[in-house]
Amino acid sequence: MNRARSSAVVLGLVVSGVTQAGCMEFEDPPEVELKTNVVDWREEIIYQILIDRFADGDWGNNFSIYPSAPGKWHGGDWKGVEQRLDYLDELGVTTLWISPVVKNVYTDAGFDAYHGYWAQDLTQPAPQFGDLAALQSLVKAAHARNIKVILDIVTNHMGQLFFYDINGNGQADDPLNQSVPGTPDVFKENEYDPTYDVRGVQAETSLGESGLAPVIFAHDPASNHMPPFPEILQNPLAYNRKGRTYNFDDPDQLLRGDFPGGLKDVNTELCPIRDAMVDAYTRWIELTDIDGFRIDTVKHVENGFWRHFTQKVRQRLAAKGKTNFFMFGEAFDGRDQLVGSFTKNGNDAPPPADELAKDNQCVTDGVPLTADMLDSVFYFPQQFQVIRDVFRYRGPTSNIQKLWTERTVNYGVTPAQGGAVNAAGQGISPQKLLVNFLDNHDVPRFLFTGAGMYPEDPIFGTPLALETRRKMLHNALLFLFTEEGIPCVYYGTEQDFQGGNDPGNREDLWTSGYERGAPTFQWIRRLSELRRKYPALNKGDLQILWASDRTGPNDSDANVFAFERTGGDAGDSYAIVVINANIEKEGAPEFGGQPMQVGAAPGTVLVDVLNDGGQTYTVTNDGRLSVKLPPSSGAVLVPESQR
Repeated sequence: MNRARSSAVVLGLVVSGVTQAGCMEFEDPPEVELKTNVVDWREEIIYQILIDRFADGDWGNNFSIYPSAPGKWHGGDWKGVEQRLDYLDELGVTTLWISPVVKNVYTDAGFDAYHGYWAQDLTQPAPQFGDLAALQSLVKAAHARNIKVILDIVTNHMGQLFFYDINGNGQADDPLNQSVPGTPDVFKENEYDPTYDVRGVQAETSLGESGLAPVIFAHDPASNHMPPFPEILQNPLAYNRKGRTYNFDDPDQLLRGDFPGGLKDVNTELCPIRDAMVDAYTRWIELTDIDGFRIDTVKHVENGFWRHFTQKVRQRLAAKGKTNFFMFGEAFDGRDQLVGSFTKNGNDAPPPADELAKDNQCVTDGVPLTADMLDSVFYFPQQFQVIRDVFRYRGPTSNIQKLWTERTVNYGVTPAQGGAVNAAGQGISPQKLLVNFLDNHDVPRFLFTGAGMYPEDPIFGTPLALETRRKMLHNALLFLFTEEGIPCVYYGTEQDFQGGNDPGNREDLWTSGYERGAPTFQWIRRLSELRRKYPALNKGDLQILWASDRTGPNDSDANVFAFERTGGDAGDSYAIVVINANIEKEGAPEFGGQPMQVGAAPGTVLVDVLNDGGQTYTVTNDGRLSVKLPPSSGAVLVPESQR
């Protein structure tokens, strides 16, 4: 891809009260034909890939790789993913979420940007993964198999591209001796990553402070510490310049502080920056026909930016033939209300009129902004409160009921205009589009033998056997594939990868041999087939049938959960899902001799389509159903007439 240039290196910005809009002008290559490739996102099964760790299909781009070091480049690329699409197709994957594609700082402080989150040039492909033709080929090959592609993007920050020249000597000093004003104390500071200062990082001489520290962009082609592109990002005013965040509970640090590690916070409140981000990332869709964005670090950016970015992206793509473009955000946070706030569209939680009016000052195309933001979010509160606390720690299943009850308030009801729709073209509520997951590149893998996988204190206890942990994993996957929302599987889960925190959870998939007979591969394949066969499991309305706060050894429903899905866009498709998350004893959704009440008519014969044998169950005359399950197991029951 040729270099993209701004029409004028535009940051006359806000200096004299006049805001000048940025206008990106991209040269060759030409755009591809854009199409709407998705019918209904609720039918999709997402598979998250770290490109560098999935498959190496082109040895020609393997430079400076160190496969034995978890924090270095390992050699995976887009060609490798394309060559393994049959593996993913057989697994049941319908959507690939690929890690960022833009050119990054190659290496920094002994670690490499194999993950893609240290952007240097938003207009160029990362050469370690291939060229634009290779990316286009991957997307085209995926679409030929009816597999969609979601692109991971970052708008909050850029890589460690400049330092703050605090002492004015023109070089990046590490450490730099600084005094504490008013005290005799001296502390060490790093000019690439200085501590947050609400005023902005201050320059300092022997006589005291001397105003904002100058910004000096690095110039090291070997590590690609180079000035950023588009050119607008080479202006110091494009950044908040307040230094490293140390308290994420401070609202200003959360939104305007640099990410620890020297990742420079972009000033996304400025109109030219908003336009530049829309231009840069929409251009990747125009060049590839990719189908959606997963957006990193959304809680670190003000809501006004999300209104501008999402709406202008949708409008620009729709004008070129691509609708149903899906955008979901990542807020790495367990606070359900905070995470859900980014899905509040329309009248769900309208911003103050003056705030929206201010955001509309950035609009240059004559189409005013509404309150709409994201279609969905990565459901981190569920990962903490359910996947971890219920399925790993064997906590009470009432946790699930509590969280899902809060979802009706904390997440948006109104679909984003021009956002995700169903087969009839009707907008889908964000509450029904949450992206559910067990683990990802930022948290330990579900099978990791850390906390929750010991029967006793981890210092003195013994980790649970792999077979026991695998049964727990399979139960969690059953939950993931049958609950409301979109399931997302992290690469390597199908091969029982067990890595701990970053970078231990970013293993090379090729070490597995891409074994298709692996038990978890086959389990995911089975769940994928059921989800496709029975519309209730992907589009049906959900009703909880049984949840319990009991976890005792003598409780019949300890760690048991059950729900039914029916109606909505699923028509008359009906399914009941029952899960026993207890690893030691048989369980049932009943207590005190009273089985669960179900929505199926009395006399309905239900058959278990998940397990071999197809055991049948009959709804009693008073509408109850008795189902007993072995430890760490589940069942999916459908009417015999729909089997």
